[in-house]
Amino acid sequence: MSPQPAPPDPSTTAVVCIECQNGVVGSTSILPALAAEASPVIDSIAELLRIARLAGALVVHAPYVGALGGAAESTPLMRTTAQATADWSADHHQTQIVKGLLATGDLIVPRHHGFSATLNTELLKILRGNAIESIIFAGVSLNVAIPVSVAHAAEEGFHVVVVRDAVVGTPAEYGVQVLQYTIAMLASVISLQNLERGWARTASATINRST
Repeated sequence: MSPQPAPPDPSTTAVVCIECQNGVVGSTSILPALAAEASPVIDSIAELLRIARLAGALVVHAPYVGALGGAAESTPLMRTTAQATADWSADHHQTQIVKGLLATGDLIVPRHHGFSATLNTELLKILRGNAIESIIFAGVSLNVAIPVSVAHAAEEGFHVVVVRDAVVGTPAEYGVQVLQYTIAMLASVISLQNLERGWARTASATINRST
């Protein structure tokens, strides 16, 4: 087994949680198969966000909040979801972050179009403005949004990390293949446990240097 990569410096890291909102992974999801696969992963995402905040990393939520009446239907996925998302807006129940993931101090950077949390959105500019060098992606899904976001962020010069326990696709076994054969070619893939241990060592070393 290859060694796990070292976690990035939390002081220059953002954890970006993609589409962990009621209408995608919640009980009112418009994609019930994905929501079912994501249900066991929500607790891991919550734990990732908790340790990120404790370590001093920036936590960002990236929901899809509707196309404001300008929905494109150029792909099968867009055509399938267009009607269900037609009335979504930033304050719609379906676009709210699922219970247990949002905390004071987190940023919410919504998007109105496309599949990527990063391409042609404000996200990367906001991260650069916060001196972020590394992005840890979590959320959904390994089918579309995470691969395209990971690839674009890497092309833009960010160090990209994906926490294997905090992402999911549908069916779940396909998500495992995406992690192994696609994401691993574009980003560092790490377990939540190893990330937590690495950041704990970083915190301990910082305390030791200051005493």
